[in-house]
Amino acid sequence: MTPVPDILQMLPPISLEEMSAVKLMNRTDTKYLLNNQMLEQIAQHWQGLFFVQENLQKRVSRYKTLYFDTLDALTYTIHHNKHLHRQKIRERIYVDTNTCFLEVKNKVNTGRTKKKRIEIPMEGFGSLYDTEQKRAFLAEKVWVTREELQPRLQNAFQRITLVNRQKSERITIDSGISFHNLLTGCDASADGLVIIEVKQNGNIPSDFKRLLLDARIQSHGLSKYCLGMLLTDNHVKYNRFKPKIRMVSKLVGRELVVASQP
Repeated sequence: MTPVPDILQMLPPISLEEMSAVKLMNRTDTKYLLNNQMLEQIAQHWQGLFFVQENLQKRVSRYKTLYFDTLDALTYTIHHNKHLHRQKIRERIYVDTNTCFLEVKNKVNTGRTKKKRIEIPMEGFGSLYDTEQKRAFLAEKVWVTREELQPRLQNAFQRITLVNRQKSERITIDSGISFHNLLTGCDASADGLVIIEVKQNGNIPSDFKRLLLDARIQSHGLSKYCLGMLLTDNHVKYNRFKPKIRMVSKLVGRELVVASQP
């Protein structure tokens, strides 16, 4: 089989400027969990169907994300408890472009994801309340709590972004995922796991979903924030995520240990 990096070089590029038409800040997300071998299998069919995002002559981008939460991990717990209306607050660095954003991501009970963000200076990364701009943005957008949020979990990963020919759908493919918990000091890795999100404005035909269906890969959601918390924080609830941890362990070929298990 042709390696994924070689396939990416065969796809027509789409620039960041052209990507602005496919932002999909109000969208439906469908997640899939794969390993590298499964990704390589479906990548054989990408030619003729997708553009690949290219920036600074790179087709794989590096990201760093810092999630903020309350001391009792409220946003994590809301997700664990299956609340359909939930929120995550994070700062994200786009490493290759040296840009940074403060983002508030909402999942509403209709299944849609709505994301709001503002660009912030790089030197402000990690400090949530250091400017009036940030404080005003948080006061307007954060509803989950009025408690002061603390930096909780940082992750790093690399991302491939594909766009369908109609430019109505964006596919993000994340791998090389690692975590550092700022509260516990613990580190963890999910190397070998591939998390794919198919992001659409609505329920439209999807070539990418068809490829996954043909490969008998079903949708399974798993938040990178929740996964990182499970692996690095021994105080959080984890019962509902046990089947997902077993599934991910099988995918990556090694046992991932939940930090709060005895």
